Amino acid sequence: MIKSDRVSESLRLGTILMLTGGFLDAYSYLIRGNVFATAETGNIVLLGINLAFGNFGKAGRYLIPIVSYAVGIFVAEWIKKCLADGTKVHWKEGVLWLELLIVFAAGFIPQAGNSVVNCMIAFVCAMQVEAFRRMHGNAYATTMCTGNLRSGTELLAVGLFQKEPEKIRSGLSYYWIDFVFVIGAAISTFMCRIFAERAIWFCAATLLTALAFIRYQKRSAEV
Repeated sequence: MIKSDRVSESLRLGTILMLTGGFLDAYSYLIRGNVFATAETGNIVLLGINLAFGNFGKAGRYLIPIVSYAVGIFVAEWIKKCLADGTKVHWKEGVLWLELLIVFAAGFIPQAGNSVVNCMIAFVCAMQVEAFRRMHGNAYATTMCTGNLRSGTELLAVGLFQKEPEKIRSGLSYYWIDFVFVIGAAISTFMCRIFAERAIWFCAATLLTALAFIRYQKRSAEV
């Protein structure tokens, strides 16, 4: 794995964000109507199925979180444009602050607003994926596991076949962050049993931790 001095590409920050991603995915499923809201593959498939059956009204319901995800990408890029280099707050910090505010607000929304909350989760996950896309120079995702599993297994296999310890370590880093995703989902399960809708405030705490980490590390390294 290519080494990088960027704070936003560190394994430690990736661990915090991956924990958040796993928590949100389990939260949306357990508390917000058995929906996986952090990625849109399932919604896109269900959109196609319902269009094929002529269920256009139901198809529209799946289109809304897809659009929310796309809007999240646009907003992340807008924040990047507004918080150009040289500003006191880095644009990736701006993304995390907006994420924090949205997940905190989501904890106040009752069950009747599950569809709204799932769109909010899709929105913040899109921003996070757009802002934090690399770990030590290699691409990864903080709200889904399949791509990380592929990349990690590829690096592990190549490292073993070619006897390159660095690639083996890189592959294991991908396995680590996917494991952290599982831990995030497990924590979410316990938190949801106790706090129900307000369990999402755990993510406000993890995002605040990520912000504190960036703020501390940026004194000596580039974000």
